[in-house]
Amino acid sequence: MQLARLFLVGTLSLSVCAVGADTVPRAPDVPARAWVLMDHDSGQILAARNAEALVPPASLTKLAAAYVLFQRLREGSLRLTDRVIVSPRAADTKGASMFLRPNEQVGVEELIRGMIIVSANDAAVALAEHVAGSESTFVATMNSTMRGIGLLHTNFVSTNGLPVAGHVSSAHDLARLTTALLRDFPQYYNWFAAKDFTHSGIRQFNRNALLWRDPSADGIKTGHTREAGYCVIGSAKRNGMRLITVVLGAADENARFVAAQQLLDYGFRHFETRLLYSARTAVAEVRVWMGDRSALSLGPPRDLYLTLPRGWHDRARVRLTVKQDQTAPVNADQRVGLLAVDLDRDAIAEYPLVALNSVGRGNVLQRTADHVRRFFE
Repeated sequence: MQLARLFLVGTLSLSVCAVGADTVPRAPDVPARAWVLMDHDSGQILAARNAEALVPPASLTKLAAAYVLFQRLREGSLRLTDRVIVSPRAADTKGASMFLRPNEQVGVEELIRGMIIVSANDAAVALAEHVAGSESTFVATMNSTMRGIGLLHTNFVSTNGLPVAGHVSSAHDLARLTTALLRDFPQYYNWFAAKDFTHSGIRQFNRNALLWRDPSADGIKTGHTREAGYCVIGSAKRNGMRLITVVLGAADENARFVAAQQLLDYGFRHFETRLLYSARTAVAEVRVWMGDRSALSLGPPRDLYLTLPRGWHDRARVRLTVKQDQTAPVNADQRVGLLAVDLDRDAIAEYPLVALNSVGRGNVLQRTADHVRRFFE
Protein backbone atom coordinates (compact mmCIF):
# COMPACT_ATOMS: atom_id res chain seq x y z
CA MET A 1 0.00 0.00 0.00
CA GLN A 2 1.44 3.38 -0.97
CA LEU A 3 0.89 6.48 1.13
CA ALA A 4 -2.13 8.13 -0.44
CA ARG A 5 -3.70 11.55 -0.51
CA LEU A 6 -6.89 11.53 1.54
CA PHE A 7 -9.58 13.98 2.53
CA LEU A 8 -11.20 14.61 5.90
CA VAL A 9 -14.97 14.05 5.80
CA GLY A 10 -16.07 13.15 9.30
CA THR A 11 -12.99 10.99 9.87
CA LEU A 12 -9.71 10.66 8.04
CA SER A 13 -8.49 7.36 6.62
CA LEU A 14 -4.78 6.78 6.14
CA SER A 15 -3.15 3.55 5.08
CA VAL A 16 0.62 3.47 5.09
CA CYS A 17 3.13 0.82 4.20
CA ALA A 18 5.99 2.38 2.25
CA VAL A 19 7.36 5.73 1.14
CA GLY A 20 10.59 5.63 -0.78
CA ALA A 21 13.03 3.32 0.93
CA ASP A 22 11.29 3.45 4.30
CA THR A 23 8.99 0.59 5.15
CA VAL A 24 6.50 -0.17 7.87
CA PRO A 25 6.11 -3.84 8.86
CA ARG A 26 2.95 -5.38 7.51
CA ALA A 27 0.02 -5.81 9.86
CA PRO A 28 -0.47 -9.30 11.27
CA ASP A 29 -2.50 -11.57 9.01
CA VAL A 30 -5.24 -12.29 11.54
CA PRO A 31 -7.84 -14.93 10.62
CA ALA A 32 -11.18 -13.11 10.49
CA ARG A 33 -13.75 -12.23 7.84
CA ALA A 34 -13.13 -8.50 8.21
CA TRP A 35 -11.09 -6.27 10.50
CA VAL A 36 -9.91 -2.71 11.04
CA LEU A 37 -7.29 -1.01 13.19
CA MET A 38 -7.97 2.71 13.69
CA ASP A 39 -6.53 5.53 15.75
CA HIS A 40 -9.30 7.11 17.81
CA ASP A 41 -8.09 10.72 17.82
CA SER A 42 -7.09 11.06 14.17
CA GLY A 43 -9.65 8.63 12.76
CA GLN A 44 -6.89 7.19 10.57
CA ILE A 45 -7.08 3.58 9.47
CA LEU A 46 -3.70 1.96 10.14
CA ALA A 47 -4.52 -1.45 8.72
CA ALA A 48 -7.60 -3.24 7.45
CA ARG A 49 -9.05 -6.16 5.55
CA ASN A 50 -12.48 -6.14 3.91
CA ALA A 51 -13.20 -2.97 5.88
CA GLU A 52 -16.32 -2.06 3.87
CA ALA A 53 -17.71 -5.58 3.44
CA LEU A 54 -21.34 -5.96 4.57
CA VAL A 55 -21.46 -8.50 7.38
CA PRO A 56 -23.82 -9.27 10.27
CA PRO A 57 -22.60 -7.38 13.36
CA ALA A 58 -24.30 -9.57 16.00
CA SER A 59 -24.41 -7.86 19.41
CA LEU A 60 -22.09 -5.07 18.32
CA THR A 61 -25.43 -3.62 17.21
CA LYS A 62 -26.00 -2.62 20.82
CA LEU A 63 -23.40 0.13 20.47
CA ALA A 64 -25.80 1.91 18.12
CA ALA A 65 -28.65 1.39 20.58
CA ALA A 66 -26.45 2.80 23.34
CA TYR A 67 -25.58 5.85 21.21
CA VAL A 68 -29.27 6.67 20.71
CA LEU A 69 -30.01 6.15 24.41
CA PHE A 70 -27.13 8.42 25.38
CA GLN A 71 -28.54 11.07 23.05
CA ARG A 72 -31.89 10.86 24.83
CA LEU A 73 -30.16 11.21 28.18
CA ARG A 74 -28.34 14.30 26.94
CA GLU A 75 -31.57 15.80 25.63
CA GLY A 76 -33.36 15.12 28.91
CA SER A 77 -36.16 13.05 27.38
CA LEU A 78 -34.74 10.04 29.23
CA ARG A 79 -33.25 9.88 32.74
CA LEU A 80 -31.10 7.23 34.33
CA THR A 81 -33.52 7.09 37.26
CA ASP A 82 -36.59 6.43 35.09
CA ARG A 83 -38.31 3.10 35.70
CA VAL A 84 -39.07 0.79 32.79
CA ILE A 85 -41.92 -1.74 32.89
CA VAL A 86 -40.65 -4.85 31.13
CA SER A 87 -43.09 -6.15 28.53
CA PRO A 88 -43.71 -9.89 28.03
CA ARG A 89 -42.16 -9.54 24.56
CA ALA A 90 -38.96 -8.04 25.98
CA ALA A 91 -38.74 -10.64 28.74
CA ASP A 92 -39.11 -13.42 26.16
CA THR A 93 -36.23 -12.22 23.95
CA LYS A 94 -33.80 -15.04 23.16
CA GLY A 95 -30.05 -15.04 23.66
CA ALA A 96 -27.95 -13.23 26.25
CA SER A 97 -30.17 -12.00 29.02
CA MET A 98 -30.56 -10.16 32.33
CA PHE A 99 -33.35 -12.66 33.06
CA LEU A 100 -35.96 -9.93 33.17
CA ARG A 101 -39.49 -10.87 34.19
CA PRO A 102 -42.72 -9.64 32.58
CA ASN A 103 -44.05 -6.47 34.27
CA GLU A 104 -40.87 -6.12 36.33
CA GLN A 105 -39.85 -2.49 36.87
CA VAL A 106 -36.16 -1.81 36.29
CA GLY A 107 -34.19 1.46 36.23
CA VAL A 108 -32.87 2.83 32.94
CA GLU A 109 -29.29 2.88 34.19
CA GLU A 110 -29.42 -0.78 35.21
CA LEU A 111 -30.88 -1.80 31.85
CA ILE A 112 -28.27 0.13 29.89
CA ARG A 113 -25.46 -1.34 31.96
CA GLY A 114 -26.89 -4.83 31.49
CA MET A 115 -27.17 -4.28 27.74
CA ILE A 116 -23.55 -3.12 27.59
CA ILE A 117 -21.76 -5.35 30.10
CA VAL A 118 -23.48 -8.71 29.55
CA SER A 119 -25.03 -7.93 26.16
CA ALA A 120 -28.56 -8.47 27.48
CA ASN A 121 -30.98 -8.74 24.55
CA ASP A 122 -34.02 -8.45 26.81
CA ALA A 123 -32.69 -5.16 28.20
CA ALA A 124 -32.17 -3.77 24.68
CA VAL A 125 -35.78 -4.52 23.71
CA ALA A 126 -37.19 -3.18 26.99
CA LEU A 127 -35.30 0.10 26.55
CA ALA A 128 -36.35 0.45 22.91
CA GLU A 129 -40.01 -0.06 23.79
CA HIS A 130 -39.79 2.40 26.67
CA VAL A 131 -38.14 5.13 24.60
CA ALA A 132 -39.93 4.74 21.25
CA GLY A 133 -43.06 2.70 21.96
CA SER A 134 -41.87 -0.20 19.84
CA GLU A 135 -38.60 -1.81 18.87
CA SER A 136 -39.18 -1.12 15.16
CA THR A 137 -39.61 2.61 15.77
CA PHE A 138 -36.45 2.69 17.87
CA VAL A 139 -34.54 0.82 15.15
CA ALA A 140 -35.63 3.43 12.60
CA THR A 141 -34.11 6.08 14.87
CA MET A 142 -30.94 4.02 15.18
CA ASN A 143 -30.58 3.90 11.39
CA SER A 144 -31.17 7.62 10.86
CA THR A 145 -28.76 8.45 13.69
CA MET A 146 -26.06 6.20 12.26
CA ARG A 147 -26.37 7.87 8.86
CA GLY A 148 -26.00 11.20 10.62
CA ILE A 149 -22.61 10.25 12.07
CA GLY A 150 -21.32 8.92 8.76
CA LEU A 151 -22.05 5.18 8.79
CA LEU A 152 -22.56 4.48 5.11
CA HIS A 153 -22.65 0.67 5.07
CA THR A 154 -24.96 -0.04 7.99
CA ASN A 155 -28.60 -1.09 8.23
CA PHE A 156 -30.14 -2.37 11.44
CA VAL A 157 -33.33 -4.39 11.75
CA SER A 158 -33.20 -5.08 15.49
CA THR A 159 -31.74 -3.50 18.61
CA ASN A 160 -29.76 -6.56 19.64
CA GLY A 161 -28.27 -8.10 16.49
CA LEU A 162 -30.06 -11.44 16.53
CA PRO A 163 -29.95 -12.97 13.02
CA VAL A 164 -32.36 -11.43 10.52
CA ALA A 165 -32.08 -10.66 6.82
CA GLY A 166 -30.77 -7.20 5.97
CA HIS A 167 -29.14 -6.57 9.36
CA VAL A 168 -25.60 -5.58 8.32
CA SER A 169 -22.70 -3.26 9.03
CA SER A 170 -19.00 -3.08 8.21
CA ALA A 171 -15.78 -3.09 10.19
CA HIS A 172 -15.07 0.51 9.19
CA ASP A 173 -18.55 1.69 10.16
CA LEU A 174 -18.31 -0.02 13.54
CA ALA A 175 -14.96 1.64 14.17
CA ARG A 176 -16.53 5.00 13.32
CA LEU A 177 -19.41 4.28 15.69
CA THR A 178 -17.00 3.37 18.47
CA THR A 179 -14.99 6.56 18.16
CA ALA A 180 -18.24 8.59 18.04
CA LEU A 181 -19.37 6.96 21.30
CA LEU A 182 -16.08 7.79 23.00
CA ARG A 183 -16.02 11.33 21.62
CA ASP A 184 -19.64 12.29 22.21
CA PHE A 185 -20.41 10.45 25.46
CA PRO A 186 -17.19 9.94 27.44
CA GLN A 187 -19.11 10.07 30.73
CA TYR A 188 -20.59 6.62 30.07
CA TYR A 189 -17.52 4.92 28.64
CA ASN A 190 -16.46 3.35 31.94
CA TRP A 191 -19.50 1.05 31.69
CA PHE A 192 -17.81 -0.71 28.77
CA ALA A 193 -14.86 -1.58 31.03
CA ALA A 194 -16.94 -3.18 33.81
CA LYS A 195 -15.97 -6.82 34.25
CA ASP A 196 -19.20 -8.05 35.83
CA PHE A 197 -22.85 -7.18 36.35
CA THR A 198 -25.46 -8.38 38.84
CA HIS A 199 -29.24 -8.22 38.54
CA SER A 200 -31.75 -10.00 40.77
CA GLY A 201 -28.87 -11.75 42.54
CA ILE A 202 -27.51 -13.23 39.29
CA ARG A 203 -23.88 -12.27 38.67
CA GLN A 204 -22.61 -12.42 35.10
CA PHE A 205 -19.23 -11.56 33.61
CA ASN A 206 -18.28 -9.36 30.68
CA ARG A 207 -17.31 -11.58 27.74
CA ASN A 208 -14.58 -9.18 26.60
CA ALA A 209 -11.45 -11.12 27.60
CA LEU A 210 -9.23 -8.18 26.60
CA LEU A 211 -10.23 -6.53 29.87
CA TRP A 212 -8.36 -9.30 31.70
CA ARG A 213 -5.52 -9.89 29.23
CA ASP A 214 -4.35 -6.34 28.48
CA PRO A 215 -3.99 -3.73 31.26
CA SER A 216 -4.32 -0.93 28.68
CA ALA A 217 -7.65 -2.26 27.32
CA ASP A 218 -10.75 -0.53 28.65
CA GLY A 219 -13.60 -1.69 26.38
CA ILE A 220 -15.63 -2.08 24.37
CA LYS A 221 -17.99 -4.95 23.18
CA THR A 222 -18.25 -8.54 21.96
CA GLY A 223 -20.77 -10.25 19.71
CA HIS A 224 -21.53 -13.72 18.40
CA THR A 225 -24.12 -15.50 16.31
CA ARG A 226 -23.72 -18.49 14.00
CA GLU A 227 -24.07 -16.19 10.98
CA ALA A 228 -21.72 -13.48 12.25
CA GLY A 229 -19.07 -15.69 13.81
CA TYR A 230 -17.13 -14.38 16.79
CA CYS A 231 -16.73 -10.61 16.88
CA VAL A 232 -15.11 -8.03 19.13
CA ILE A 233 -14.46 -4.31 19.23
CA GLY A 234 -11.50 -3.57 21.46
CA SER A 235 -10.05 -0.27 22.61
CA ALA A 236 -6.84 0.39 24.48
CA LYS A 237 -4.83 3.45 25.49
CA ARG A 238 -1.07 3.55 25.93
CA ASN A 239 1.03 6.68 26.54
CA GLY A 240 -1.85 8.94 25.54
CA MET A 241 -2.56 7.13 22.25
CA ARG A 242 -5.88 5.31 21.88
CA LEU A 243 -6.43 2.61 19.26
CA ILE A 244 -9.65 0.87 18.27
CA THR A 245 -9.78 -2.51 16.58
CA VAL A 246 -12.80 -4.25 15.08
CA VAL A 247 -12.60 -7.99 14.40
CA LEU A 248 -15.57 -9.62 12.66
CA GLY A 249 -16.17 -13.28 11.86
CA ALA A 250 -13.38 -15.01 13.78
CA ALA A 251 -13.62 -18.79 13.97
CA ASP A 252 -13.91 -19.16 17.73
CA GLU A 253 -14.13 -17.21 20.97
CA ASN A 254 -10.40 -17.09 21.68
CA ALA A 255 -9.43 -16.32 18.08
CA ARG A 256 -11.21 -12.96 18.14
CA PHE A 257 -9.26 -11.83 21.22
CA VAL A 258 -5.93 -13.09 19.90
CA ALA A 259 -6.58 -11.19 16.66
CA ALA A 260 -7.59 -7.99 18.45
CA GLN A 261 -4.55 -8.16 20.73
CA GLN A 262 -2.18 -8.70 17.81
CA LEU A 263 -3.61 -5.71 15.96
CA LEU A 264 -3.45 -3.43 19.01
CA ASP A 265 0.13 -4.43 19.76
CA TYR A 266 1.09 -3.85 16.12
CA GLY A 267 -0.45 -0.38 16.10
CA PHE A 268 1.14 0.79 19.34
CA ARG A 269 4.53 -0.61 18.35
CA HIS A 270 4.77 0.95 14.90
CA PHE A 271 2.65 4.14 14.92
CA GLU A 272 2.50 7.41 16.81
CA THR A 273 -0.26 10.01 17.04
CA ARG A 274 0.45 13.70 17.60
CA LEU A 275 -1.77 16.75 17.98
CA LEU A 276 -1.23 19.13 15.05
CA TYR A 277 -3.50 21.96 16.21
CA SER A 278 -6.05 22.37 18.96
CA ALA A 279 -9.63 23.16 18.02
CA ARG A 280 -10.27 26.77 17.07
CA THR A 281 -6.60 27.74 17.31
CA ALA A 282 -5.70 30.48 14.83
CA VAL A 283 -3.23 29.17 12.26
CA ALA A 284 -3.56 32.03 9.76
CA GLU A 285 -5.02 35.50 9.32
CA VAL A 286 -6.29 36.93 6.03
CA ARG A 287 -7.43 40.33 4.84
CA VAL A 288 -11.18 40.89 4.45
CA TRP A 289 -12.52 43.64 2.21
CA MET A 290 -15.77 45.61 2.56
CA GLY A 291 -16.22 44.52 6.18
CA ASP A 292 -16.68 46.07 9.57
CA ARG A 293 -13.22 44.71 10.38
CA SER A 294 -10.28 43.95 8.14
CA ALA A 295 -8.81 40.75 9.63
CA LEU A 296 -10.18 37.22 9.68
CA SER A 297 -8.61 34.46 11.81
CA LEU A 298 -8.66 30.93 10.44
CA GLY A 299 -8.31 27.64 12.28
CA PRO A 300 -9.53 24.06 12.48
CA PRO A 301 -13.06 23.46 13.80
CA ARG A 302 -11.81 20.65 16.07
CA ASP A 303 -8.57 19.14 17.35
CA LEU A 304 -6.43 17.91 14.47
CA TYR A 305 -4.37 14.77 15.06
CA LEU A 306 -2.04 12.98 12.68
CA THR A 307 -0.99 9.34 12.99
CA LEU A 308 2.19 8.28 11.23
CA PRO A 309 4.72 5.47 11.54
CA ARG A 310 7.15 6.15 14.36
CA GLY A 311 9.98 8.42 13.27
CA TRP A 312 8.07 9.97 10.37
CA HIS A 313 6.50 13.01 12.04
CA ASP A 314 9.59 15.20 11.61
CA ARG A 315 9.26 14.73 7.85
CA ALA A 316 5.71 16.10 7.76
CA ARG A 317 5.07 19.68 6.66
CA VAL A 318 1.91 21.80 6.88
CA ARG A 319 0.68 23.78 3.89
CA LEU A 320 -2.26 26.23 3.85
CA THR A 321 -4.52 26.91 0.89
CA VAL A 322 -6.64 30.02 1.47
CA LYS A 323 -8.23 32.54 -0.84
CA GLN A 324 -6.52 35.76 0.13
CA ASP A 325 -9.11 38.09 -1.42
CA GLN A 326 -11.97 37.56 1.07
CA THR A 327 -15.02 39.82 0.87
CA ALA A 328 -17.46 40.45 3.71
CA PRO A 329 -19.74 39.22 5.04
CA VAL A 330 -18.03 36.10 6.41
CA ASN A 331 -19.78 34.02 9.06
CA ALA A 332 -18.03 32.34 11.96
CA ASP A 333 -17.41 28.63 11.22
CA GLN A 334 -17.71 29.25 7.48
CA ARG A 335 -15.24 27.05 5.58
CA VAL A 336 -12.67 29.28 3.89
CA GLY A 337 -9.59 27.17 3.28
CA LEU A 338 -7.64 23.95 3.63
CA LEU A 339 -4.74 22.81 5.77
CA ALA A 340 -2.74 20.15 3.99
CA VAL A 341 -0.09 17.83 5.40
CA ASP A 342 2.77 16.83 3.10
CA LEU A 343 5.20 13.99 3.71
CA ASP A 344 8.32 14.06 1.56
CA ARG A 345 6.45 16.29 -0.93
CA ASP A 346 3.49 13.91 -1.15
CA ALA A 347 0.17 15.29 0.10
CA ILE A 348 -1.20 12.78 2.61
CA ALA A 349 -4.10 14.63 4.26
CA GLU A 350 -6.30 17.71 3.99
CA TYR A 351 -8.37 19.31 6.75
CA PRO A 352 -10.89 22.16 6.57
CA LEU A 353 -10.08 25.63 7.88
CA VAL A 354 -12.97 27.74 9.13
CA ALA A 355 -13.46 31.38 10.08
CA LEU A 356 -12.93 31.78 13.82
CA ASN A 357 -14.76 35.11 13.89
CA SER A 358 -17.49 36.83 11.93
CA VAL A 359 -16.89 39.82 9.71
CA GLY A 360 -20.01 41.80 8.94
CA ARG A 361 -20.64 44.07 5.99
CA GLY A 362 -18.97 47.40 6.55
CA ASN A 363 -20.68 50.79 6.53
CA VAL A 364 -20.55 53.13 3.55
CA LEU A 365 -17.34 54.81 4.71
CA GLN A 366 -15.56 51.48 5.30
CA ARG A 367 -16.65 50.08 1.94
CA THR A 368 -15.64 53.25 0.10
CA ALA A 369 -12.19 53.23 1.71
CA ASP A 370 -11.72 49.60 0.72
CA HIS A 371 -12.76 50.31 -2.86
CA VAL A 372 -10.03 52.95 -3.04
CA ARG A 373 -7.41 50.67 -1.48
CA ARG A 374 -8.24 47.81 -3.82
CA PHE A 375 -8.04 50.15 -6.82
CA PHE A 376 -4.51 51.20 -5.96
CA GLU A 377 -3.40 47.71 -4.96
